[in-house]
Amino acid sequence: MLENLTSLLEKEKRIAVVDGAILCEDPLERIQRYIKDRFWNSLTRRLDGEVLELAVKDTKIPGWDGTPIIYVPHAAEKQLAFYTAIAAQRPSLGLKVIPLPAEITNDVYRDILKNPGILALDTEEYVDAATGLTKSRAVPFVVPGGRFNEFFGWDSYFMGLGLLEHGWTDLVNGVLRNWVFEIQHYGLIPNANRSYLMLRSQPPFLTDLSIRLYEATKGEAGAKDLLRVCIQAAIKEYHSVWTCHPRLDDATGLSKYCPVGGFEIPNEVEPGHFDAVLLPFAERHGITIEEFTAKYNDGIINEPGLDEYLLHDRAVRESGHDTSTRLDGRAANLAITDLNFCLYKYETDIASAIETVFEGKIDISSAFLLPSSPDDALSSTWHRRAEKRKEAVDKYLWDEDRGSYFDYDVTTQRQISSESVTCLWALWCGIASPHQAALVVSRALPKFEYRGGLATSSISTCTGVSSHGHQWDYPFGWAPHQMLAWDGLARYGYHDHASRLAYRWLYTILKVFVDYNGAVCEKYDMTRVKDPHKVEVEYGNQGTQFVGYPREGFGWTNASFVCGLTFLNRYMRRALAVCAPWDSLRPVSNEELSGKTKEENVSVANQGRNELLN
Repeated sequence: MLENLTSLLEKEKRIAVVDGAILCEDPLERIQRYIKDRFWNSLTRRLDGEVLELAVKDTKIPGWDGTPIIYVPHAAEKQLAFYTAIAAQRPSLGLKVIPLPAEITNDVYRDILKNPGILALDTEEYVDAATGLTKSRAVPFVVPGGRFNEFFGWDSYFMGLGLLEHGWTDLVNGVLRNWVFEIQHYGLIPNANRSYLMLRSQPPFLTDLSIRLYEATKGEAGAKDLLRVCIQAAIKEYHSVWTCHPRLDDATGLSKYCPVGGFEIPNEVEPGHFDAVLLPFAERHGITIEEFTAKYNDGIINEPGLDEYLLHDRAVRESGHDTSTRLDGRAANLAITDLNFCLYKYETDIASAIETVFEGKIDISSAFLLPSSPDDALSSTWHRRAEKRKEAVDKYLWDEDRGSYFDYDVTTQRQISSESVTCLWALWCGIASPHQAALVVSRALPKFEYRGGLATSSISTCTGVSSHGHQWDYPFGWAPHQMLAWDGLARYGYHDHASRLAYRWLYTILKVFVDYNGAVCEKYDMTRVKDPHKVEVEYGNQGTQFVGYPREGFGWTNASFVCGLTFLNRYMRRALAVCAPWDSLRPVSNEELSGKTKEENVSVANQGRNELLN
């Protein structure tokens, strides 16, 4: 009803006809309808026309003067012509189109930092149905939502999984084409397509999403060609980003998050975020924090200690886990479990695609060919690389006694003690042996499981850390960790664990959706009973700021709900529809379920729900 009243006000109407069935709709059906029919549309973008005006806005930059700038990569002639035409056709937009040089030097990057803008993405030609003319337009993508109004790296992967469940293959196609464009022209998939993020990446998931899209569309024209281009781009990214210096550690053969270049104090954070760090440096120079920041970013002041601190900070942000106790002050020194699991998946995915789709060998075009990779066209090469990485992971990241995987500090040459839920990514990528998987499930998993789902880290990892500390710590849970855990557990046959964890997470999302006017949030507190969306840490929580009713939810949380439902049987879905918490359910086999009526299946769930409410 609140949604309909708000809609009336927006449309300046006084009378509306409301479908009674919609008012009585159960919450499970409603959230699914919202995600499929509203949220995905609201999160879709193209960098053209009116959407470009929306996309270039960046509320994360303090003091941004509002000048819309788009940076076009060197030699991207079609994109340069496309955006130059938009600027000419829409002078009121005030769009500045700036072509980038072939090499991004420190001086060039400093100028870019002073003039933040958006990075151009791919364009395509199409036939206008109304005129029959061939025109150009930007390739679509999805954004996370809230204050994140740009094309992100790993966010797009998880949103892509949800989009595939709903059959939005064209939009997933756009995500992949834009990733390929970024690798080809910027040399990596940036953290996001903002100019100040162009030198750091995010966790790599290109191969998995491209193979999933191919499996969903392989009967369609162009599906194999897109997969070929995606595999070629992934091979280039593998060599030029993840397995070369400074991200490669020669001693272990494992990779780290360690962005190349960049020296600035990040400006996309909350005001005052770095004040406690910068104050001693500013005082030593006898200037204000603002003055110190400007001089440091311009290279006038040299502070090696701050250089090292910010290197680790950029590495944390490249990991996607910004910020976390586990990575604070040492991220660039760590051979990180998550990254090496992703790279193992790259190696096995590329090998599998070459074998099964391209008959044992893939041609690599000049746009992606690297002098250092003559054998990359062969599946056997990638099998060997995967085997070598598994040996290194088992040697440096696996702990038999603790039954889990841990990051390895290449400077101290020992594992760190921090426990991360990303140990479950080992099951997702398939690198764990059955014995290792069993130990992870029996020893590690219980340290992260709570009533709301999986927390990011164990409580012992955050001992002594303020509860108002880092958002990627206990007790907070995020969609990516849930989704990869479910897939990994199911891959190794732990279907009951996957279903239980999926139910806990979906219940958390649905409870907030029901109790707080349809809110779907960026992250949740896995331990709070009544209001798990209240996350009192840095950056706050996205997905809660709306008037009347939600328009977009939050990207990867939307996707997690869609994907999570595939792990639930009919009994679980019916219990979820009446907001019954997991602990109120008793185990019911599929055989028992098949003999019951809908009313009988719901009765147990209703009993648990009533006990909770009373």
